[in-house]
Amino acid sequence: MRAGDAEPEAGAADVPEDELTVSDPISVPDAEGRPRRVTRRFPLFTRDTARPEGGGRAASGAAPAPARQWPMLIVLGMVGTGLLLTALDQFRYGTMLVGLALLGGAVLRWLLPGVGMLAVRSRFTDIATYGVLGLTIVLLAMMAQPNPLLEIPFLKDTLHFTVSS
Repeated sequence: MRAGDAEPEAGAADVPEDELTVSDPISVPDAEGRPRRVTRRFPLFTRDTARPEGGGRAASGAAPAPARQWPMLIVLGMVGTGLLLTALDQFRYGTMLVGLALLGGAVLRWLLPGVGMLAVRSRFTDIATYGVLGLTIVLLAMMAQPNPLLEIPFLKDTLHFTVSS
């Protein structure tokens, strides 16, 4: 033992090296694996991120990998189908399907306790983001020219006012 080295803690030799002992709820292992009390300050460097609420598997671990992520696959499948429709010159229906896929993702995020990779942020933020983007895409698809399915009277006046001035 060199000068300046700390004495080993009492009982530290009794614990096997591969087994970690935590002394209280806010202790974490140091570089040598011994538990130590940490401060409440945020770390200077983040080493890991927490999984978002509901970010666990949507099916049991025994299921094959695609089945565990079925909510994400449904949303991505609908978006892919919408993009395919858009590429096949069905712009309005394709973009409406993309918007409906996002709205469906918001509903899945709201109803299911675990949605796998569909969970990106907190539940509220995901629902708000998917919902607002989905609703916006659907409304814009319905207002697309020619022959819009939805006409909002004040938008035409607003556009005319801004372009003609």
